[in-house]
Formats: sequence, C-alpha cells, structure tokens
Amino acid sequence: METILKQLLDEFSVQQNKVVDNTLVKLMQNAKINALAKDIYSSKQQIIAIFQMYREKEEFKEAQLVIPNANAKKHYGYSFDLAQFSNIRIQKIKNLDKAGLTFDPETSSICGVPNIALTVDLHLVFINTLEENPTEDIKIIPFIVNADPKDLWLNRPSNQNDLYAKADSDKYAGAFLDKQIVIASQRGRSHAHEGSFRDDHFYVSALPEAWSVVAVADGAGSAKFSRQGSKIATEYLVKTFDNEVLLHELNDLCLAYYTTAPAEAVPPAPKDDQPVSAATTNIVNDPIEEVVKAEMTTEECLLKVKSSLINILYKSVRDVHAKLVEFAKQEDILLKDLNTTLIFALVKKFDFGYVVLTFGVGDCPINVVIGDLQEVHLLNLLDIGEFGGGTRFITMPEIFSHSDMPLRFAINRFDDFSKLMLMTDGIYDAKFITENKLEDKETWNTFLQDLSGQNEDGAKVDFVTDEHIKDQLLIWLDFWSKGNHDDRTLAIIY
Repeated sequence: METILKQLLDEFSVQQNKVVDNTLVKLMQNAKINALAKDIYSSKQQIIAIFQMYREKEEFKEAQLVIPNANAKKHYGYSFDLAQFSNIRIQKIKNLDKAGLTFDPETSSICGVPNIALTVDLHLVFINTLEENPTEDIKIIPFIVNADPKDLWLNRPSNQNDLYAKADSDKYAGAFLDKQIVIASQRGRSHAHEGSFRDDHFYVSALPEAWSVVAVADGAGSAKFSRQGSKIATEYLVKTFDNEVLLHELNDLCLAYYTTAPAEAVPPAPKDDQPVSAATTNIVNDPIEEVVKAEMTTEECLLKVKSSLINILYKSVRDVHAKLVEFAKQEDILLKDLNTTLIFALVKKFDFGYVVLTFGVGDCPINVVIGDLQEVHLLNLLDIGEFGGGTRFITMPEIFSHSDMPLRFAINRFDDFSKLMLMTDGIYDAKFITENKLEDKETWNTFLQDLSGQNEDGAKVDFVTDEHIKDQLLIWLDFWSKGNHDDRTLAIIY
C-alpha cells in the first residue's frame, strides 16, 4: 500500500518531507485508505489482464504462420500449432470452402480433398477465450492449391476422319488357352495434348491346334503413319499363324524337342534352370521329315529341331516385313513412315507344360512370372544396352541380316505360370526404368502391388473378380509418371 500512496503523491507533485512521511504513516493505518488502495491495485491488475488478452490477439495476428500448399485431387490435412497462443481459439476459416476443404475448430485442423487449383486468402476468425464477452478478430493467410499435373495436359480427340484413323484407346478381355487374358492400350498424354493418334496396337487370337497368340507393337512417334504400321504388324503376324498345317508342324517339333530326346538332353523347365533365351545361330529351312535323322546325336537332333522351330517363326516375321513393304508401295509412302516395334508370344499347353514361343524387335519386353514371384524371366532381347544405338523396327530390312537376328527368338517351356506379360515402353520406362529391373523380384513385387491398387490413384486391376477387368486396366494405365507420357499398352495372361 505504501508504494501505491507514494506513486499517487508523485502523480500530484507532492514533495516528500518529514511532514509528508508522518502523514503517510498515519494513512497506512487508516481503514478507508487501505480499502481504497486495494481497489486501486485490483483495477490495475484487471487493466493488465485485459491488456495481455489484447496483446495476445495482436501477436497472433502478426505471427508468421505459413500453411503448407495443398495439391489438387489429393487428400490434404493440416493442424494449427497454437502452443504459443494458448488462449487463442480459431472459430472458423472463411474462403476455405472455395478450396473444397473443411475446418474442425475442436482439433484446429483442416482436411479434405481440393478439386481445383487456386490461390486464396484464408480469413481465420479467432477469439481469446479469456475474454468475458469474446470479440472476433481476423487473421489473413494466403493459401495455394497446386494443380494436378494431369490437368495441365489437354485431351484433344484425334481426328477420326484422318487417314488410318484409330481409336484413342482399346481394351480386350477373354480366354487364352485354359487361362484368361486382359489387354488395354491408352494413347499417351503427349499425343492427347496434341490431338494426335495412338501409335500402339495389339491383337490376340485363338488358333487351330489349340494354340493362342498375342502380339503387341509400338509405332515410332517420329514416323508419320506408325499407327498403321503397328496395326499391320500385329494383325498380319497373327494371320500368318492362323494356319492349321503350320501349327500341326509346330506341334510335332515341340513334341520332338521336349519329349523325344532323353530327359537329360532336353533343356529343363525354368523352375530347374534358366529359360532358353537365345536361338541357334543358323536359321534353317528343312522340311519336317528331314529334321531328325537316325545317325544324329541327341545334341544334334535338338539343335536341328530348335532351328526348325525358329525357322517357322522367322518366316512369319519376314512375312510381316514383306507386308509392310507391300503396303508402303501401294500407298506410295516411305517404308520408314510405318516404323514400328513388334513382340509376340505364341503359346500352347501340352501334357508336359506350356510352350511359349516369343520374338521381339524394339524396346518392348515380354516377361513371365512363375508362382508367387518364385521366378521372373525376360523372354526376349531388347534393343537397348549393347544392342542399343536407337530402337530398331520390324520395318528395317537390315535386322534380318544382322548377327543378332536368331537371338530375337526364344523357345521356353513352363510347368505353369501365374502371369505372362507383354508391354510397350510406355509401361516399361515408367515402372521398370532399366533393363536389369525386368528380372528383379523386388521391382516386380512393387509392380504387381501397383496393379493391385497400391498406388496414389487407388486404381486396382482385380484378377480374381474380373468382370470389369479390361476397364480397370485401362483406368490403371492413366497413372502419372513424370516425364513418361508415351502410349501405354499392357497385355496380361493370368
């Protein structure tokens, strides 16, 4: 109380002396003065408390508070850290609805999925909870929702009145031997942005003698009519195999290759060893009755049968090239305008397992998965790495005289397989990146999980309940991969 009295005397310019000091002593013993002094102290405390409340509000308004940016079409969540402002409560946030987000005042959290990209000033309406009659105040914070990269790409339809027009996407699902097959092909974003055509193509067919075939091609983006080249390559390739006499001969050769010779001389199934990944170095053209001769050793016999098998495949591939040459002449266009890669798998189930005959030119892989990823094998040569220097095409006549031509064919037998896949580089580049990853189990496990729905889009391909599987695969193909915007085609036998 003495301090209050002295402060009061100072305010009224009362000089301190002996009389004043004696007077203060007596005042301090006065009951009324004591009561008044207490009131003064209490009023000061109330004033300070109110000051602190207002100061906290002003400090909150001036505080550097940055809310992380959101991304369109992706879940967003953010909680305000108000530890430094224990008495501040955010009541609501104006303009947040423009971003498609909501605010929970109980948890001081923002959440939701913004639909569009925008920049908006958020108005945080807040109070100080210590106020007897709280008054609302506003703090303004800039907020950004980044655009979905997909939305930056246009999706212009291709001109279906143009020469060699084809649909911007395609899909198929059906039986393949005693298994099922699903294929989807989607125009790449780079083509969709310009309104140009899908250059990929696929064709699948059941054949006589219980064979089935699937072919996939990736037309070169730099070739004017590669969309037609890929169509001709796949469809005509399948047509060359739709020949009962030819397939009956293939039957005999496969039986001879896998059952006639002693067991120790026959290449084992992949579960015991690596699959046959290269053909013989000489392509022969002998009739079936001349393939196996009595005086031949087992090894010679196998090589002869193998050469005859590959020769049948070689002639079909050569016929595809000839068909493309013929078409280019008829249409008076350059052969390189039809440039396209080509891969195929010709498959039959025998009593001793599945025989898978494959071929590839270009950078599109064929892979087989055994069981629950017990094994995974690449079944064709890719024109990358030591065979690189630019993708090769079925339209190039020089590939038929190149020393690596026999290596493009492969003969494999599997007791069973869980998946046999053919894909264009629109899938391979985005999901596998390098050739060595095509036989890496960890990479394949990630890829199969991706197909099962473990991806940012939640797109799932259901191989069990497969009623809508071709639509699911087409949707899955729309995945986002930075820098990878080429056509995408994926065929899966399962």
